[in-house]
Amino acid sequence: MTTAARLRDPAAEHRFVASDGAALHICESGPADSAVTLVLVHGWTQDHRTWDFVLPHLDPGVRVLRYDLRGHGGSAHARPGGATIARLADDLAELIASRVPQGPLVLAGHSMGGMTLMVLAERHPELVASRLAGAAFVATSSGDMDKLTLGFPGLVGRGVTRFEPRVARLLARLRSDTLRLRPGMVRSGARRLVFGVRPGRAQVDSVVEQLLCAHPASAGMFLDAIASHRGVGGLGALCDVPSVVLAGERDRLCPLAHAKVIADELPHAEFIRFPGAGHMLPQERPFEVARRISALVRTAAAN
Repeated sequence: MTTAARLRDPAAEHRFVASDGAALHICESGPADSAVTLVLVHGWTQDHRTWDFVLPHLDPGVRVLRYDLRGHGGSAHARPGGATIARLADDLAELIASRVPQGPLVLAGHSMGGMTLMVLAERHPELVASRLAGAAFVATSSGDMDKLTLGFPGLVGRGVTRFEPRVARLLARLRSDTLRLRPGMVRSGARRLVFGVRPGRAQVDSVVEQLLCAHPASAGMFLDAIASHRGVGGLGALCDVPSVVLAGERDRLCPLAHAKVIADELPHAEFIRFPGAGHMLPQERPFEVARRISALVRTAAAN
């Protein structure tokens, strides 16, 4: 076995510097000479550890690239004007050009990560046409996030819609490096808001630990970016790419109806609903998420 073919250390950690100087924390695993490279993109206030429960169920023969979006985990804080989905899409395109310059790609994005894939397709159609062999949209949305009610009806739901921009502004003004919140309080809120029925303690703790590592001001600016996200144009560029749309039936952040819009825009995509699951499908349904992503990887390798 050549040096290039040896398995990478699953804990091997590196840094990638984007064109605007922002340093991004990346983590690679799997064989360097894998036929297909899988890139996993996490969501808002999370980091590459979103996929920790999924990773053990993936084919060990595939190269996997995970990274922390700017403003999250171990990556640089987002600068004013740089906390946009478009900038995240450009970061992803630059990372691919640097670390995966050749060969077919399968991309999987959770929540804001899925939005990043849509905007990548719109801003970098040549990359999609020449390299993309599969795409997984996990608990994500193509738009209307500014109308989010968190599942509450009537006046309460409308109040949530009006309150969210205030939260974004409040976070954006914070000057601390991390959210100074009690883990117990955050754990209780996360359990109710982003999980479905009977989440495991380890899964909830994982989400909380990642959230408490996110940069508050960056999170606030990205919350505004999510509210204005419109990804339908990018989905049009993905019509011929083998795809899967995964949605939790109890998702309050990216409701089932949002996933249905994505599936309708991708006529050849497989649309999978998970009863009892909430927004955090990589933690709540890791085996099923891995199985659907692995199917895309196998198809890409066979073609």
